[in-house]
Amino acid sequence: MVELGYRKRIDSSAYMAYRWETPDSVWLEDEASGQFELASGQGLSRIDWQAQARSRLPDVARVLGASLPPPPTTSCAHAAIYPQGFAFCPECGAALHVCAPPARRLPSWWGPSSAPLPVDESPLPRHVPLGLPVTALPLAATLETRAPEPAVGVPDLKIPAPPNAVCVFAASYFGFAAQRLLALAYTRNVLQYWDPVAARWHVMAAEDGAADLSFHASAYAWLPGRADARRGEVGMVPTAQGLVRLVMNPVSESYRTEMVLPARLASAPGMVGRRVACLIAAATGVRLWTADADGADSETLEIVADDGIPDPDGTGWGIPAAGWSRPFSYDGKLIWLHELGELYWRPGAAPRWLPWPAGWTPRLGFGGPVRSRDGRLWQIGHDGQAYSFRELGTERAQLQPLNGARLGLGTLLFRRGHQVKNEPWDVENVEDQARGDDMVLPLLENVSGTREQPTGLVLRMQAYSGKAEAALEEATLPRTLIEWVGQRNVILDEAVRLKRPGDCQPFVYDNCLWLHHPSWNEMRGWRLEAQS
Repeated sequence: MVELGYRKRIDSSAYMAYRWETPDSVWLEDEASGQFELASGQGLSRIDWQAQARSRLPDVARVLGASLPPPPTTSCAHAAIYPQGFAFCPECGAALHVCAPPARRLPSWWGPSSAPLPVDESPLPRHVPLGLPVTALPLAATLETRAPEPAVGVPDLKIPAPPNAVCVFAASYFGFAAQRLLALAYTRNVLQYWDPVAARWHVMAAEDGAADLSFHASAYAWLPGRADARRGEVGMVPTAQGLVRLVMNPVSESYRTEMVLPARLASAPGMVGRRVACLIAAATGVRLWTADADGADSETLEIVADDGIPDPDGTGWGIPAAGWSRPFSYDGKLIWLHELGELYWRPGAAPRWLPWPAGWTPRLGFGGPVRSRDGRLWQIGHDGQAYSFRELGTERAQLQPLNGARLGLGTLLFRRGHQVKNEPWDVENVEDQARGDDMVLPLLENVSGTREQPTGLVLRMQAYSGKAEAALEEATLPRTLIEWVGQRNVILDEAVRLKRPGDCQPFVYDNCLWLHHPSWNEMRGWRLEAQS
């Protein structure tokens, strides 16, 4: 048990209480009622204890590692919550429910982020780009124990979708005793917190001086808190006012921000090595700002064009100040993609802007960059006549012609309903002729050192004969299968009348794989435990 500090009596004309100290908090025990309340806690900027309804206390106790009263079947009802370290009621000696941290920590989830994960969080291998929807968590081993296709499964669990449904998800401990799920609605300046005990979402209040969390300039991405982050620190996030650190308080259902870079951001932040970087819209054009992960040693760099010549008149080469993709890092470089070109930066060198060749337009909604067997990255696009892959991150880029649209990311790639298992431009593997009428969109690649063939979560749009662009942007899809592709293909569920399938977001929380779409009222979850 946690060792408690001293118990001290506090007297005033209106209030008499005992003070209890634990290693990370201070509690007050009302002498008259015997009730406990949290006075202060490490990393908690303010405590609004009186505003807490009793229905919130079970969640608060689990987050803090405190103790709860025994079951109602006992005669003990002396307090609604007890400080950390209390194993027995001090009034009657009844055994309390101790909300101790779990023996096995659950893995964190940040979605596509270019920040490297700690060694105990299933980090991606060095040959995998960071910032794409790729995970090294052991998902396949459990999901593939389910009944294989053509059986259509159903979710094990469902939870309500966040009230503000266009959002990004993070699941972590954030320095507390229990893992919790956050949903940041970045288009509406709303931070949402899932209370698993009450089974409801809470909208967290902004504390005085907090920045507006809205971000509309480009695709959203955030950087998780550092390994030595303070309690409650979520991470580094782009906002309408600049780049900030977001710190949440699950007790008072509030959050605060700390400014890192006050500037007009043109892109979401990325990370390569130990350096953080983002594009900023300066008065003379777009520049690249970079700093260490703690915000120190910052500098603003001028961007050079593909021929290496500096900007001659300081206008920024006409580099766009909005509309950038999420950044991804690979081979020591940080890369942003845009409808007009690509921008990449290697620490120690000048950032470079490479416009696409005339007439060639990328298809950024087709999934993400793909990787060839020699380790190069490629982006699919169209030149008005046919599709092709263009090599990324080099001035002398090669083009590889294609015989049709291909959807995917990393090494998980499909042409229509068939998987492409060798080079991205090779002929697809036809294992079932009937699947040629489908179209498959990969959502999440699952990498493993023990597997040679790509594995992951996909959407199979059945009997779709239209163009890929229409399927992703405007078509209503009558029947879409949510499928796991691997050594054993498993249909996890199906969706009807789905629009904009690329808006689906998979994430892992509480030992479940979840799938969210902004148009769904509920999120669907599958337990990551072997099926009997």
